[in-house]
Amino acid sequence: MSPAWTVGLVADTHIPDRTRRLPEAVLQVFDRAGVCCILHAGDVVTPGVLAQLARLAPVYAVRGNRDWLMLRLPLRRTVQVGPFRLGLVHGHGALARYVRDKVAYWMGHPLPFRRFVLRARAACPQADVVVFGHIHYPMIRRFGAQWVVNPGSPLGNDRSPVPPSVGLLHLDADRGARPEIVFLNPPAPTAP
Repeated sequence: MSPAWTVGLVADTHIPDRTRRLPEAVLQVFDRAGVCCILHAGDVVTPGVLAQLARLAPVYAVRGNRDWLMLRLPLRRTVQVGPFRLGLVHGHGALARYVRDKVAYWMGHPLPFRRFVLRARAACPQADVVVFGHIHYPMIRRFGAQWVVNPGSPLGNDRSPVPPSVGLLHLDADRGARPEIVFLNPPAPTAP
């Protein structure tokens, strides 16, 4: 049997600027899954979040556009788990791109996810799996042998009804990578 690992994925925790603390459900999901490490794709905001996550497993994080007090974090990084190269980036891009995106957002224009996926892939072209944040919208896409994953945000998305979420990345040396989105507050079933 080949070695197998599960990696916890989280982004856009925004503590304390959007909420006071990390939702307990995040820790419960990662603890139940027995994660070997946790990747935080930026907008951590305060180092206490990383310390809280580190009680469960080693944490690797990158700097997001809201991480003004966390300049020691890299803008991108690669983490090796077994034979897998995991690329980690927030996804907001260079300052000029970020400003253009922000103006469009404030004006109510939809920002195509494709733009953020391309940025993430360009930042980590050699990675087997690229993890990014910024858009607060969970998604999983495959491009040939490369997976691109956004775990969403444990706070949800303020412009859409997407519930809060995190991700799990199941890695198996024989079977490859299998990303999963875990919704923290699944929507209630609708009556027929």
